[in-house]
Amino acid sequence: MANVSVAAEWQLLYNRYYRKPELYPLRWKNIDLSRNKVACAPFGGPIAVIRDDSKIVQLYSESALRKLRIFTSSGVLISDTVWKNPGGRLIGMSWTEDQTLICIVQDGTVYRYNIHAELIEPNVTLGKECFEQNVVECIFWGNGVVCLTEGGLLFCIPDFKVMRPCQLAETGAEDLPNCMAVIEPKYTVSGNVEVLVGVGDGILIVDEDGVQRVDGEAVQGPVQKMVVSWDGKYLAFFTHDGRILVTDINFKGVLLEYNCESALPPEQLAWCGLDSVLLYWDDTPLLMVGPRGDPVHYFYDEPLLLIPECDGVRILSNTSLEFLQRVPDSTVSIFKIGSTSPAALLYDALDHFDRRSAKADENLRLIQSSLPEAVEACIDAAGHEFDVSRQRTLLRAASYGQAFCSTFQRDRIQEMCKTLRVLNAVRDPDIGIPLSINQYKLLTPSVLIARLINAHRHLLALRISEYVGMNQEVVIMHWACSKITASLAIPDATLLEILLDKLKLCRGISYAAVAAHADKNGRRKLAAMLIEHEPRSSKQVPLLLSIGEEDTALMKATESGDSDLVYLVLFHIWQKRPPLEFFGMIQARPLPRDLFISYARCYKHEFLKDFFLSTGQLQEVAFLLWKESWELGKNPMASKGSPLHGPRIKLIDKAQHLFAETKEHTFESKAAEEHAKLLSPVGGLFSALLKISPWSMLPTFRVDIIGSY
Repeated sequence: MANVSVAAEWQLLYNRYYRKPELYPLRWKNIDLSRNKVACAPFGGPIAVIRDDSKIVQLYSESALRKLRIFTSSGVLISDTVWKNPGGRLIGMSWTEDQTLICIVQDGTVYRYNIHAELIEPNVTLGKECFEQNVVECIFWGNGVVCLTEGGLLFCIPDFKVMRPCQLAETGAEDLPNCMAVIEPKYTVSGNVEVLVGVGDGILIVDEDGVQRVDGEAVQGPVQKMVVSWDGKYLAFFTHDGRILVTDINFKGVLLEYNCESALPPEQLAWCGLDSVLLYWDDTPLLMVGPRGDPVHYFYDEPLLLIPECDGVRILSNTSLEFLQRVPDSTVSIFKIGSTSPAALLYDALDHFDRRSAKADENLRLIQSSLPEAVEACIDAAGHEFDVSRQRTLLRAASYGQAFCSTFQRDRIQEMCKTLRVLNAVRDPDIGIPLSINQYKLLTPSVLIARLINAHRHLLALRISEYVGMNQEVVIMHWACSKITASLAIPDATLLEILLDKLKLCRGISYAAVAAHADKNGRRKLAAMLIEHEPRSSKQVPLLLSIGEEDTALMKATESGDSDLVYLVLFHIWQKRPPLEFFGMIQARPLPRDLFISYARCYKHEFLKDFFLSTGQLQEVAFLLWKESWELGKNPMASKGSPLHGPRIKLIDKAQHLFAETKEHTFESKAAEEHAKLLSPVGGLFSALLKISPWSMLPTFRVDIIGSY
């Protein structure tokens, strides 16, 4: 009886079954799809709704303020904002892969919103031609858009992450196209976006480099509507005489041809997976056609919006959200009426076992050789179910069969249980992300967690991260930054305790990044308290400098023993503070002081002299002066009678006077005095005598002095 009730919900299209379970009764109120522009994100993403200003609205029926509202797929309001953007009528609206809402208005301006209805600056324009000619149509794909102007020009943004508009080749057609479709760059040979344009009696392929006309038997007469399959391999199009045709993307053969009752083009044309095509008119049932067999009709008494997914179509109405998909083969093998497949017998064996019937053992004996395949089919069918009770029953059947199958992989059921727990958690109406298992695998857990984080579902994201064994640092970091932004009224000390309580859950987390966010939000004191908990000096010190804590930064850099960090702090303070204040900071710290002296000896003699004078180290200044005189002596222009000879003697005299002020450097003072005398005109004769005298009782520096002449 269970098989009968399940299969009764299916529709047969040739030899393939389709089902349409309801995902949610929508929680929103007073939303009429026929009077609004609606954009639905793929992979069970959010729904953006704004009043369509091209439609007549009943007076007093809505607020005078036009609002952009963002809902979950279950109709729960996430955020809203008043639409204030100039630029004319809203032409197109769609979600990007990272769930940024793109809104394009008549003058070609592109506005971007996050999921919290916050405008993302700066705005981008499609160019002067769009501003002058006005945009009349937009065709979106995953991360880009093609826009058509009143003058028939095509403009493209290939990637919303880069936001670089470009103009495509001109079609040369006198009239505007009947319809357009886009082949995404990842499916084209050139790697550039290609636009299929229905013009006149044929189809043109337009890209940046040129225009190519489609030649093929399939295209005969004007095309009114067309859409490319999600894998970029097939094209479905509606002709002027009411036919729906499907060809491969190269137009080499007709895979499907069906004569519709109406010659008027459908308002919406969408692929349902890769096996069928949906057509929707306002006043007729929703039509689904496949390669063979009679079409299937679905009856509705309210407006619909078709949302294509990789494995089906979500059908949005004013009151509900449904998911139309092909029934998986594993599910068909179990629940098809009269099925005698091993999986169906295993499912039936569980039912007999629960009723304590001996027929359970009989069923198991019949499928003993095919038991691994039956167990696998039950597990796979459970993964494709949205009904939790049916998931549980199918997994129990798989577990029951596994007990009698020693060759089956034991952790397969555990993996599916883990996946279904994640899917059921995000499918909850309060969360409103109705992912199928195929969509979940294509999206990946990391992207799902990122979407939960952006929606500020941090607790669920944290639990899923922990459950699937992923790094929790990203979740905790985003939560901490969001908490700081939203807690401006909480005192710094209280907020610090709240943050530390959660940050300590993840070892190795970057306190510096959280502190940087606090500083960016104007909470410098909180940032300083947070940075104290950062164990890595390489991240701690730069941030301390950025928030003006130079003293602490110098102390932390010194404690780390990293000379590069110390130099980073020294150069920063050197530029920011007066010299005397800088000298006072490094004097009492041996490592920074020595590193500064080593650097200044090579590149900053004058600054080093100021440092030694400020700290009373006169002998060090004298040595620097003496060294300068020696360097000056290497210059050929410093010989006697030259302009540099006098300054050289003056430097030595200054050094001698500074040596003379300290009792410990009497020898250096006397040596400098003698050096100056040797360089003087009187000492020249003495120097000449030295060259022929065997007298060797000279100071240790005599050879240098003589060699300079």
